[in-house]
Amino acid sequence: MYTVAQLIGGVWGAGGEGGDLVVHDPADGTAVSSVPVATAEEVRKAVAAARGAATEWARTPPAERAAALHRAADAVAAAAAELAQATTVEMGKPLADARGGVDAGVSTLRQYAELAPIRGGRTLHGAAEAIDFMLPQPRGVVAAMTPWNDPVAVSCGLLGAALVTGNVVLYKPSERTPATGWLLAKAVDAALPPGVLSLLTGGPEVGAALAAQPVDVLAHVGSTTTGRAVAAAAARTGAKVLLENGGSDPLVVDADVDPRWAAEQAAIGAFANAGQICVAVERIYVHRNVAEDFVAALVERAQALRTGPGVDPATELGPLVDRRHRDHVHGQVTAAVAQGAKLRIGGTLPDGPGAFYPATVVTDCRQDMPLIREETFAPVAPVVVVDSFSEALRCAADSPYGLAATVLTASMSHAQRACRDLPVGTVKINAVFGGAPGGAAHPRRGSGQGFGYGPELLDEFTATKVVHLQAPGGGHW
Repeated sequence: MYTVAQLIGGVWGAGGEGGDLVVHDPADGTAVSSVPVATAEEVRKAVAAARGAATEWARTPPAERAAALHRAADAVAAAAAELAQATTVEMGKPLADARGGVDAGVSTLRQYAELAPIRGGRTLHGAAEAIDFMLPQPRGVVAAMTPWNDPVAVSCGLLGAALVTGNVVLYKPSERTPATGWLLAKAVDAALPPGVLSLLTGGPEVGAALAAQPVDVLAHVGSTTTGRAVAAAAARTGAKVLLENGGSDPLVVDADVDPRWAAEQAAIGAFANAGQICVAVERIYVHRNVAEDFVAALVERAQALRTGPGVDPATELGPLVDRRHRDHVHGQVTAAVAQGAKLRIGGTLPDGPGAFYPATVVTDCRQDMPLIREETFAPVAPVVVVDSFSEALRCAADSPYGLAATVLTASMSHAQRACRDLPVGTVKINAVFGGAPGGAAHPRRGSGQGFGYGPELLDEFTATKVVHLQAPGGGHW
């Protein structure tokens, strides 16, 4: 049982007058974390304390901030086993996947520690005795609200980029993975001056109170509904907004690919982390010429997945994060079947404890079904059969979201069309996951706004000041 403490103004254990919440293991329902709930007044005090620490941290030389971030990365690496264990018992991710998320977070911290000190602005030359230059400065106080599905990797991206650019951070992890956030905050805080990082815990009411405060940046990764509430709050306070929100990412399977290989890609995209990945495959458009073999292979792969608690090394498919989410997912699946879709495998609620849901393949889906239109965030693979690549692209683009899309094709011209025409932030050709280290993401429409990850995220946390410098009296210096 983890007993979480808050960090406010450099003091661990501060606050907690709002009561406690308890997090349960989604594999068996046992209590795993006891968490204080911050009051609105505690949130206000935390923001005020952060504002008091902002000036000194902003004036710290970039090389010193980078060195602190390297020390933070060392501390997170040292706590990797405990962080992975906490992630698994709080949200169900298989332990190996959870450890992979921690390792990715460590790499991200090190990447930003290396990149930040060598960033520079532009200079513009006008008159001989004058020069304009662009001066990057920290934005100030950042509120970072992070999700439960990959809590360490995502948090390290926001925390690392914000801290190394000279901002102070108020960190609110998801109420579903608060102990993971607490362990991460302890590791990072040990490398920083007191007050530079604060940790606030609790549910949506704490996030709403934080978003209402006069901070300089509101960074949120989570649902579209919450993201829009964050953006509305920022419109009232003037804070800059960074959002990575919901998605319903399509997978297009062209007529010229090996259907078994395509099914393997689809299974990875739809079933990894029980489908609880921001860029998971949520809807599949497969050409009629390969549809039968593709579906058969996808069903075979779903059937072979080993389901169990995340702490079991043999587990490939862990539970969903909680039963509330499972009930929502099952409602989407049963509604699709009632509208004419066919269950090929899965789609039933298992007996026993926990929030397990089987790998599910649903065929005969239509574009107007909520299972296709809405985010599912579960190990569910709905399949729509199309008659042409053009139809597949048209359907893939028909969505209120714009996070990412994957296209499996042997045609370079089709790949080029997909890159040009799909209205999403990231297009992946012939691989559902992957990408170069340091790659950025730029969601669109209902999926958010602003860069997430990559060197571009450093710019998001930086305000640029243009300075015009001219010798007095039109003379020379």
